[in-house]
Amino acid sequence: QVQLVESGGGSVQAGGSLRLSCAASAFTHSTNYMAWFRQAPGKEREGVAYSAAGGSSIAYADSVKGRFIISQENAKNTLYLQMNSLKPEDTATYYCAADFRYNGHWYNPKSWNYWGQGTQVTVSS
Repeated sequence: QVQLVESGGGSVQAGGSLRLSCAASAFTHSTNYMAWFRQAPGKEREGVAYSAAGGSSIAYADSVKGRFIISQENAKNTLYLQMNSLKPEDTATYYCAADFRYNGHWYNPKSWNYWGQGTQVTVSS
């Protein structure tokens, strides 16, 4: 059974940084697909960043390009999201997603079958 466990959320001031981690079990990122999503209160869940096959293909939402970096440590089967220059609008619950297949629409939550429990990120102005 695939399990994803996120950690690293917290509260920071605008301009600060956080690094989120997603530890995967029964799932090997080096040969599969993973992504980060976020969901703010009253809003739909949105794709933030995507990584395939251990980082061979990466994509970002326009809203985080140049500020967020997705990476992985294959030996630990862990996915990371380094978040820099955080803004109040980045406040959300962040989720890790994974799947064994990719349909070409990484930013659509419906493309992913496995989800973590989420970690809260709060950015104050």
